Amino acid sequence: MPGTLLPIALTMGEPAGIGGEIALMAWLRRGPTDPCFYAVDSPRRLAALARRVGLPAPVVEIAAPEEAAAAFATALPVLPLASDPEPVLGRPDPVHAAAVIESIDRAVAAVQAGRAAAVVTNPIQKEALYAAGFPHAGHTEYLAALAGGGVHPIMMLACPELRVVPVTVHRSLRAAIEMVSAELIVTAGRITAAALKRDFGIPAPVLAVAGLNPHAGENGSLGSEEIEIIVPAIERLRAEGIDVRGPQPADTMFHARARARYDAALCMYHDQALIPLKTIDFDGGVNITLGLPFVRTSPDHGTAIDIAGTGKALPDSLIAALRLAAAIAVRRGHAAGPAPATIAAE
Repeated sequence: MPGTLLPIALTMGEPAGIGGEIALMAWLRRGPTDPCFYAVDSPRRLAALARRVGLPAPVVEIAAPEEAAAAFATALPVLPLASDPEPVLGRPDPVHAAAVIESIDRAVAAVQAGRAAAVVTNPIQKEALYAAGFPHAGHTEYLAALAGGGVHPIMMLACPELRVVPVTVHRSLRAAIEMVSAELIVTAGRITAAALKRDFGIPAPVLAVAGLNPHAGENGSLGSEEIEIIVPAIERLRAEGIDVRGPQPADTMFHARARARYDAALCMYHDQALIPLKTIDFDGGVNITLGLPFVRTSPDHGTAIDIAGTGKALPDSLIAALRLAAAIAVRRGHAAGPAPATIAAE
């Protein structure tokens, strides 16, 4: 692989979870057009994990991201952390929070310095981080802080058949309903439309906006939020030249014929967006953070603490996240490693 190509930086995630073994599996399943990546992790930990799970995946320590390309053909390149966590699989411990955060920091720093093409984050166990004093709600908020001021990150979940953007994310249903506003919908719509153009190569994207209430409120008989909040937001987006359809009843906008009419769906709350996507493609969905000045994707699943170290984890979502990160990086003009011409989640 030519030395001019930039690798993707893969974070450690929760060391007591499945992040390490799916990283090893992703390397084992690499194809000739898949992107080069390196793990920001503990080489000792990953080598021991490969032996435990029975994965024939050699690990090689690198001193800098620039060394990843030369090593990738024969071993998984690993950029070692300052700390060397020794987790008990299946038992998250706040003592490892510093290593988790260090991995994220170093991956982002590499991309910001032009030494890596994108960041792919393995899942974190937020409770363990909170117990160690982590002040951010999660990955997305922390990445926004690392990116600097003026950043409004938006979460998109994508698979080959569907892209969804929840306007409100990790809130209780009651809080989400109270939080939905025209301003939030407009902001999400603007950022999503811009990302579809820049990162997915869709010149004239179409957005479908879900209603909040059953049957999208039935003209106010089942709720007034569509009339008072969602329709005004749609009108503002249309006035800006964005092709927006809706509000649409959420129970009829995710079947195959309906999905063919739009490029992304804006949903009002977490489960309204994630249930259809995970039903369609539970193993291959990708989490993309829109609105950041660098590329970040992630597997669309959690740490799977209950099966960590058993070899039962599937790397499909991580592989899709790596491929999509490479494709987006190329579209943004970065010299990313080779990626398939047709990418899952595009």
